[in-house]
Amino acid sequence: MLKQQGPKKSRFRPKREKPEFDQKLLDVARVARVMKGGKRFSFRATMVIGDKKGRVGVGVGKGKDVKVASDKAVIDAKKNMIKVDVSKNSIPYRVSEKLGSAKIILKPASKGSGITAGGPVRAVLSLAGIHDVTSKILGSSNKLNNARSTIKALKQFAQKKVKEIKKDEIERKKLEEKKEKDEKDEKSDEKKEKKLETGK
Repeated sequence: MLKQQGPKKSRFRPKREKPEFDQKLLDVARVARVMKGGKRFSFRATMVIGDKKGRVGVGVGKGKDVKVASDKAVIDAKKNMIKVDVSKNSIPYRVSEKLGSAKIILKPASKGSGITAGGPVRAVLSLAGIHDVTSKILGSSNKLNNARSTIKALKQFAQKKVKEIKKDEIERKKLEEKKEKDEKDEKSDEKKEKKLETGK
């Protein structure tokens, strides 16, 4: 007897939705906690996420397996995200930043130079969307501290940009107020002159 064939399964798989941020796993470490019954092991993951358009963040997560730890690290990175101006594909000036025993130096580079940097610094800069920069890692080789010190250095440009925008807005408001005042003074002078002419 011939077996009845069921409906054919489609070979085409549904397309996966592209994630909002690109992700890079920096480090995975196995950590142990000493309990009454012995040691309890878990994993600690360090992740960098970014959209290559100025938004970037570093996060840490712990879990019983690497997948859980990575997911928690991504959530933590989204909470600690910063926005940097990447319109010129480089940084405006040289900056150095220290976090713990880790110290990094970032220098602007000419167009087309690319990223000259070590692992964690390169990951943060590339996911931020900065293409031409030179860096140097001094002191500790701890990947988490180096990544966080890079974020700390990039924060300076983000804060500077916000300050510049506020400064420009204050100056523009002052000029507008001065212009309005001058116009009012002119109108009042014209009225006074007309009164004097009619009085004569």
